[in-house]
Amino acid sequence: MEESSPPDGARWSWSSEVATAVVDAAGAVLSCSREAAELLGAAPEDLHGVRLADLTADCPALLRHDAREAREATLASHGSARLRHRSGGTIDITYRSLPLRRDPAETLVLAVPADVATDWSLGSALLRALLGQRQLWTALYGTDLRVVRTNVTPDMFGGLRPGDRLADVLCREDADAAESALRRVLDTGTPLVGLDQRMRSPREPGRSCRVALSAVRLQDDRGTPSGVAAVFTETTSQARSRRNLGLHHQASVRIGRSLDVRRTAQDLVDVLVPALGDMGWVELAESVLEGNEPPKVYGGGELHLRRVAVASSAGPWPAPLLQRDEAVPPLREAPSILSLQRGQATRIDRATTIARLGDPEHIRLLVPDTGHSAIAAPLFARGLALGTVALWRVGDSDPFDQEDAEFLGEIASRAALSVDNARRYTREHRQCVALQESLLPQPIVDLPAVHTAGMYVPAGGGVEISGDWFDVLPLPSMRVALVVGDVTGHGLAATATMGRLRTAIQTLADLELEPDELLTHLDDLVAKLAAEAAPGHRDTVGATCLCAVYDPVTRRCTLASAGHPPPLVMTPDGTCDRVSLAPGPPLGVGGMPFEVTAIDVEPDSVIALYTDGLLGLCDRAHDMDAGIEWVADRLMSLSSSNATLESVGHTLLAGARQSPPRDDVALLLARTRALPDTAVARWEFPADPAVVAQARDATTRQLTAWGIEESAFTAELVVSELVTNAVRYGGGPVGLRLIRGDALICEVTDSSNTQPRLRRARTTDEGGRGLFLVAQLSRKWGCRYGANGKTIWAEQALPAPPL
Repeated sequence: MEESSPPDGARWSWSSEVATAVVDAAGAVLSCSREAAELLGAAPEDLHGVRLADLTADCPALLRHDAREAREATLASHGSARLRHRSGGTIDITYRSLPLRRDPAETLVLAVPADVATDWSLGSALLRALLGQRQLWTALYGTDLRVVRTNVTPDMFGGLRPGDRLADVLCREDADAAESALRRVLDTGTPLVGLDQRMRSPREPGRSCRVALSAVRLQDDRGTPSGVAAVFTETTSQARSRRNLGLHHQASVRIGRSLDVRRTAQDLVDVLVPALGDMGWVELAESVLEGNEPPKVYGGGELHLRRVAVASSAGPWPAPLLQRDEAVPPLREAPSILSLQRGQATRIDRATTIARLGDPEHIRLLVPDTGHSAIAAPLFARGLALGTVALWRVGDSDPFDQEDAEFLGEIASRAALSVDNARRYTREHRQCVALQESLLPQPIVDLPAVHTAGMYVPAGGGVEISGDWFDVLPLPSMRVALVVGDVTGHGLAATATMGRLRTAIQTLADLELEPDELLTHLDDLVAKLAAEAAPGHRDTVGATCLCAVYDPVTRRCTLASAGHPPPLVMTPDGTCDRVSLAPGPPLGVGGMPFEVTAIDVEPDSVIALYTDGLLGLCDRAHDMDAGIEWVADRLMSLSSSNATLESVGHTLLAGARQSPPRDDVALLLARTRALPDTAVARWEFPADPAVVAQARDATTRQLTAWGIEESAFTAELVVSELVTNAVRYGGGPVGLRLIRGDALICEVTDSSNTQPRLRRARTTDEGGRGLFLVAQLSRKWGCRYGANGKTIWAEQALPAPPL
């Protein structure tokens, strides 16, 4: 096929007009337009008298010859032809011929290039197709953005008519947004593709949809903007599907992250507002907050619900409405309440809600001022109605439909499982904490040696308690043992292990063992517990422990550690330092000895023993040294206010109580006391029976000096028996020490390690009654061993002071 476009780059464009020519019966050109001449690359006068047959490269396509008369030709009414261009090329045209009324022998020929005709035909077909669609809303706008043509029928937002503006059928906000987008297209020529646009009609309140708006600028044949062509594709269902899919994803990610019931409820309402509703709340049965199963309630009345979570897209929760943690008032029976109690999601409008509530106070508490539509769904899990979740739409937002209510029911059914898991965790956690706290000693202990304040904060945030404990154990001779420990593992098993260890420590403390010996026995016990455990749990049986024994007479404190953080000692001048000690391995490891560290402690100092959970409250919890420094700094800052130990401890743990820590925290603060030198008397005697009388006399004089001579007779008998046994069985030297505190304590020391035994002497026995007599005369007695020898002590109650 020959080149069909004119040579020298000449092309027919949309700016060209239709070419016209008048021909006679023989096909000769009588006259032609300038466009016709330009089409062939000639001047109009050059074509005058030229036969069409001479202008065509394909004559039969343009003329039909009459066989009877070769000089006459008949022009077809329409068709296509190929013309010769003056430059030698050809150009395809589409033409139409019309006989003139003034002279039927003459014919008017209208012609355009074939490609232009094709464009016109396709454009017309495209426009008819777009305007004939029902799924695509098409509108052609002029430069004033008034409708020129459209297929939007009256059932679509009241319909668009020629001459209308979008503001005639849409609310002002939506119309302004859409026209602003169309104006940008008209001004810039940049096409608009798939702009999400909301469409609400003021003629039909409550009806709205979402569309994807696409638009292109229209231009005339000179390239001048002549309007905008816009296509609106309804995307309401797609937008709803995307929204619901996104909400499902957010719900799966955010709801259930916490095992706290209130936090889970708040996560639920935060997911739904503002994505699904403008305002929302979650109300749970009061028993659920305690970890118990909700009561079975049917109908109106007292529903035993409490609002635990709220959210508003407009900012703070409105003051007139029921606030967080307030109880839901008794309500009249209504179909919506019954539907929720049966496990069905429900939809209700403002007028119906107000009519069913009746009470103006209930309306104020439960109906937002501008709320017009509400949906609610029950939180049902394992057959239990845990509570409800409700959403309101306010202002000019779209009302809820039944599909929204059903979707809320889907979200609520999934969230209910998370709420129930949190409820069950709360119940089990409370039980574990109650057991743990029941195994701990009294938090406040006041002894002659120390005043202590112990505190325990269980772990939270989904972590089970881990068996941290503290203990304050009074020892003979006015001494006291301070113990703190942390069991490996979590849950009831850790609590049980803690209870067994605490019982063992109390038993071993009665034997008056040194701290290192006590830890050695504990280490053996933990190893035994590990051996008795199931094979898969043996590695989790263990503990760390710190034991300190303080003597108010000598003002010394001996300590030993089994893998536990070091204690802190804060002196009366406010300085706080850690105790430098060599910790042994955690209990249960075995094979390594425990070392004892002895320090002198000033009276009115504070000894702080704690578990590693306290260090976790520091911002740099991963660094133990930094955590210890943080605790020391906090103690020093709190001590400057002359606060009590209890208030210091509560302030130190305030952060842990407000936000449950990831690990248990046990803290024991002990303020030391010291006996004055005048409350202690010491003597040393040789191992001679004659010293027994000297010991009795020394005792009587000292008690008289103390003003408690009424106790002298009993004290003389006790001292006589104990010194006699020391001289007879122990060997010298024999030490005697009297301590006056809240009781009178007599101590006799000898160099023997023989264990004294209490027995009942027979009638014929000449001895064996000494310890029996001491036991009868004393409140309690006992024996402890030192590096060289032993000490037998007896404690005697002092007479009550006169009123």
